[in-house]
Amino acid sequence: MFWTWKVRRGQPGRPSVPQDVRELIRKMSRENPHWGAPRIHGELLKLGIDIGETSVGKYMVRTRKPPSQTWRTFLENHVKSLVSVVFFTVPTIRFQVLYVFLVLAHDRRRILHFGATAHPTAVWTAQQLREAFPWDSAPRYLLRDRDRIFGDHFTQQVQDMGMKQVLSAPRSPWQRADVERVIGSIRRECLDHVIVFNEASLRRTLRLYFQYYHGSRTHLALAKDTPEPRAVQPPKIGRVVRIPMVGGLHHRYERRAA
Repeated sequence: MFWTWKVRRGQPGRPSVPQDVRELIRKMSRENPHWGAPRIHGELLKLGIDIGETSVGKYMVRTRKPPSQTWRTFLENHVKSLVSVVFFTVPTIRFQVLYVFLVLAHDRRRILHFGATAHPTAVWTAQQLREAFPWDSAPRYLLRDRDRIFGDHFTQQVQDMGMKQVLSAPRSPWQRADVERVIGSIRRECLDHVIVFNEASLRRTLRLYFQYYHGSRTHLALAKDTPEPRAVQPPKIGRVVRIPMVGGLHHRYERRAA
């Protein structure tokens, strides 16, 4: 039922705008920082609240800085066209430090590409980016930290591929929470339980783990599905069997006909 509510004016000792309407104006202003008084006024009119536009402007929430979307909103709005790149280190049994370059797609937590080397030069890093996105498959945005390992050569490669770099704030790993969480999972579920001898053994171990990660490991952020969607097997298919993965560190459970 549509009804029209009008503010009483000109009554001594009575506010021109009731408290609940003032709170609604502030609520709309906080939740929609890009809206001005005309926009909020229009919404109020559609709600049957007939007050003046100047009154709306009087009770709006004022911000010191120009309104802008939050970091979380940016990630949610561009999740399908956003990837993160990051380096993390892995020590070998001989105390050599290896560098792993990782490319993560945010939409399904998929690891699109990885590379390992003891000498991550600018040319090598740019080559990894080209291998990750061949044939004009580059996304719109690339999120990374401000590590100096990403030099001018890398920046130029990103521009040549038509991507826009988005740099996280200094000392703010929470702005790269997805990729940082993936690195933590790789360490806790894999690298902390194996001995890395050299680059070849590291690549082999990571390749086995990523096969498990993509097709078998369920994720809370994906409603307990896997990055590569995993079909539900009803009990009528058969009994449950165990399949060792990552050298026996993890297991996948499937139903097989008897």
